[in-house]
Amino acid sequence: MKLKNVFSALAMLMVVLMSSCDQNNTPTPPSGTAQVGKVALSTSKLSDAVQPISGSLAGVNLGIAGNFEILSKTGITSVYKSTITGDIGTSPITGAAMVVNCGEVTGNVYSVDAAGPACKTTSATMLTAAVGDMQTAYTDAAGRSNPDFLNLGAGDIGGKTLTPGLYKWTSALIIPTDITISGSPTDVFIFQVAGTLKMSSAVRMTLAGGVQAKNIFWVVSDAVTCGTTSHFEGNILGMTGINLQTGATINGRMLAQTAVTLQMNTVTQPQ
Repeated sequence: MKLKNVFSALAMLMVVLMSSCDQNNTPTPPSGTAQVGKVALSTSKLSDAVQPISGSLAGVNLGIAGNFEILSKTGITSVYKSTITGDIGTSPITGAAMVVNCGEVTGNVYSVDAAGPACKTTSATMLTAAVGDMQTAYTDAAGRSNPDFLNLGAGDIGGKTLTPGLYKWTSALIIPTDITISGSPTDVFIFQVAGTLKMSSAVRMTLAGGVQAKNIFWVVSDAVTCGTTSHFEGNILGMTGINLQTGATINGRMLAQTAVTLQMNTVTQPQ
């Protein structure tokens, strides 16, 4: 009788153990796992796969303004001889405010009217659109929030190496000694300056790691001044004037909501 009771208990135990597995002997997947057919996928891994890349920064869409090397609302003047590679134009001011010799420009010279250099092309509608895009680009770039770097160097970045990201200064910015801008060919740099930007004479910006000048945006609410024989990299979106002193060079664009002044400079539109 006792032996019969033992066999009954063993049989009940076998039933309990078998109920924990399915007929194919496949274990029940742990919590946090989704099944697709017979393949178990971790839901945490699926979630990770759709997360945005940390630290990515979108560039600034210049629209039609991006077709220009120099675009200004109130005039462009040059002390002969500057070398300008790329299109230039002014709007809404008359073309007479472009005091530039045709021999200084490798590109098109656009005016809103019949005034201006002899080599000009009149295209008021296109210029109006370009200036509108310039202002939109400024608003976009100046409005970017959550900077990666705030008031770096207390407004003095001389000697520094700058890495990709959004930078913001709540006052003026000076560059008294050489700087390096380092990153990859696809990295974007946006520099917001809530004051003047002054680069000292003979100071150079150097690009490292494949950084492209077309992906660098200097958004400045006051005047920009590049000292004599200095070298600048990137697109300048200026709320006021952009001034290149004697012999200064730039690989980038000058998009000014007032005037651009040149003095025997070399300016090249980035590709």
